[in-house]
Amino acid sequence: MNEENNDKLTLLIDEISTVLLGKREVIKLTLTAILAGGHVLFEDVPGVGKTLLVKTIAKTIQCDYNRIQFTPDLLPNDIIGVSIYDSSSQSFKFHKGPIFTSILLVDEINRTTPKTQAALLEAMAEKEVTIDNETYELSPNFTVLATQNPIEHEGTYALPEAQLDRFLLKLKIGYPSFKDELMLILGEKRSQMNVNQVMTASELADLKAEVNQVMIHENVARYALKLVQETREHESILLGVSPRGSEDFIKAAKAYALIEGRNYVVPKDLQELLPYCFSHRIKLKNNYQPDESMLTTILEEVIQNVPVPVAR
Repeated sequence: MNEENNDKLTLLIDEISTVLLGKREVIKLTLTAILAGGHVLFEDVPGVGKTLLVKTIAKTIQCDYNRIQFTPDLLPNDIIGVSIYDSSSQSFKFHKGPIFTSILLVDEINRTTPKTQAALLEAMAEKEVTIDNETYELSPNFTVLATQNPIEHEGTYALPEAQLDRFLLKLKIGYPSFKDELMLILGEKRSQMNVNQVMTASELADLKAEVNQVMIHENVARYALKLVQETREHESILLGVSPRGSEDFIKAAKAYALIEGRNYVVPKDLQELLPYCFSHRIKLKNNYQPDESMLTTILEEVIQNVPVPVAR
């Protein structure tokens, strides 16, 4: 890996960590998804810093940022845009919606209707939108960072498996430690407004290209696929990880290795990422309660059931 890029990634994580205290691993994982060209679903309670994290990341990597609050009355055109008749030119002109950005924060993604969710799905999958038979390209750095509250279910529309599968990772920020929360209430953290830009959008694009050059030995790739297959064969799992999920698993591992300062993937990268890459992609059988502790236990079993390849 280019040493200068390694230093920039370390500096980037350090800079964001001055705003979001004690959440270095979450920051690394979010950047993993961005470098891999993927999207993130944050499933967490309100007030733990999801919006702060997204805004800070956007500022440090010089990317434009938009936020959409999903509500039951939100329409696809509200996020994509709309064609409006221009009397002066006697033609329709397309007015872009908030989806035309690099970093898009979608708050409470499960509070809008499936029709609007589907409009977002096309953009996430293809990085383009179609309206009035015209296709519009989105930013090459387009990334959706979506949130949903795991506690509230009234008035929500659960995301279907097909849409969940579009998210590279599902993350949880969690509450801060006592020490970090004390610093927070004493005002001893930096404001997001004062954070420094660490890299440019073009440098981010270069890093994304470098992710594609990260090597993965065939033995490690086989190990990754065996982990995926174990989710399809595990006695407690009804729906295992899809082929798209296995591709995303490798992409995430390459990006994570780059952040760790390596140009190759090791089995530990896969083990670290597995819970975040698989948890939203599997469905447990009816006789198992889909609570977080049960899911964690089953994913640990998946890792334990697959032998780790021996280095050659």
